Amino acid sequence: MNKKTRQIALALLAVLGLSAAAVPVGAQQVTSIRGADVSASDLPAGNYKQLPDQAPIQRDYVQQPPLIPHKIEGYELTKNFNRCMDCHAWSRYKETGATKVSLTHFKDRDGGELSNISPRRYFCLQCHVPQLDAKPLVGNTFQRAEGLR
Repeated sequence: MNKKTRQIALALLAVLGLSAAAVPVGAQQVTSIRGADVSASDLPAGNYKQLPDQAPIQRDYVQQPPLIPHKIEGYELTKNFNRCMDCHAWSRYKETGATKVSLTHFKDRDGGELSNISPRRYFCLQCHVPQLDAKPLVGNTFQRAEGLR
């Protein structure tokens, strides 16, 4: 090993050793709002059922992405195909009775208009989620936005 490589390796080992020493023994663990240790083992089992198909679900705050009011199990959503567009595309929403995709989904990050859905908005499940019969993990007193009541 040449001198320069050896120096880099020693510097790397020194940095790793210092960072390991910087973590105090018996440091407090990160906890959730519920006060439990944040680990996969304390999360609910996840045996929830999706709610049956229903009318569009009301939003709770301005700019909230609409919630999915139907089952989506088995929907194909890949870079080459988006099953959501079978019903929600501007060319199909009238015949299917689905909500059409928002105009905001046809803009690039600089606000320019696109002829197709923006790649940033193509994967619907990044923002839109189906409803489950799950109870809240943490109690809260959230109230809908005043303008949406």
